[in-house]
Amino acid sequence: MTWDKEQKMIFTIPPLSRALDPELRRKIDNKTKPSGSLGQIECLALKIGRIQQTLTPELSTPRFIVFAADHGISAIGISAVSRDVTWQMVENFLSGGAAINVFARMNGIDLTIVDAGVAHDFGKRANLIDAKINPSGTRNYLEEPAMTPDECDTALEKGAEIARGFVKAGARFMGFGEMGIGNTASASLITHCLTGAPLDECVGRGAGLDDAGLARKRALLSKAAQRANLSPPADVKTVLCEFGGFEIAMMAGAMLGAAELGTALLIDGFIATSALLAASRIAPAIRDYCIFAHHSAEPGHCAQLDALGAEALLDLNLRLGEGTGAALAWPLARAAVAMLNDMASFESAGVEKVENDGYRAP
Repeated sequence: MTWDKEQKMIFTIPPLSRALDPELRRKIDNKTKPSGSLGQIECLALKIGRIQQTLTPELSTPRFIVFAADHGISAIGISAVSRDVTWQMVENFLSGGAAINVFARMNGIDLTIVDAGVAHDFGKRANLIDAKINPSGTRNYLEEPAMTPDECDTALEKGAEIARGFVKAGARFMGFGEMGIGNTASASLITHCLTGAPLDECVGRGAGLDDAGLARKRALLSKAAQRANLSPPADVKTVLCEFGGFEIAMMAGAMLGAAELGTALLIDGFIATSALLAASRIAPAIRDYCIFAHHSAEPGHCAQLDALGAEALLDLNLRLGEGTGAALAWPLARAAVAMLNDMASFESAGVEKVENDGYRAP
């Protein structure tokens, strides 16, 4: 693993070629519909075709990965629930009972859980990858950096290795989720440091804080930011070391590893987008490979999307995480590809296209 002089990990992710765009647009516009009448589905079809560099893209073997880890900050009660919920929810994932399990099953998505640093011993389990960076989770960033530079490097490297393995096994589309009590706090600090957005505008209720809990969370994160004394926009490795969760850093590495092999990335909400923000500072071209599933109810997601110049497909007032928003958006990707591959053209259907982009029978 190598970093350049600005402490950015080196990944070879080329910007996507737009050379095929005119043909993709022509194919989409020649379907039996007024031009543009399928809105974002048309944009999504073009994007997937561009990522795969083909007029006939495929969505075989979707793979979603949920990364889980504990956060040192959770020990002081920054969340509405205790840190034990992290390992309890991982058990729920493994038994198939969580929302992400339900949505993955109904959509035919293969789901894998990665233990990036949960303070619990799960043993060997089906659909679980043990990639613990530290068996205790991260440190309390009110007092010290959450992780060491070596731990950060290892998390990024392991994430990339895991994603590359799935891509080489046939995954053409990857989605990402997370579990870690306290990780909205970590994501808030990462967002503040990497975008320059005011910290208070990046902090939300997480797992369900009341007004008093939200005020306390903002005060604690302000103290953490003062301790680290970073000036936004700070360099990405320093930000991850100071405030990152192991699941966030490992997810960033997985996004980079998958994009490096030309795979489309379906990005979930606030936590997943904080990982993407970090990944985009390491390799800016990763943005070309991303499809943004939904607009999170967490307020900091607006700053993230603005910084990335992104527009989300759905706005359902979601704030669960786990990759649930990405799983709900998956049928839209399937619909876009089906439209591009299977919908009749004006010529094949014998429908006459007219100048105003309408249609009539010949």
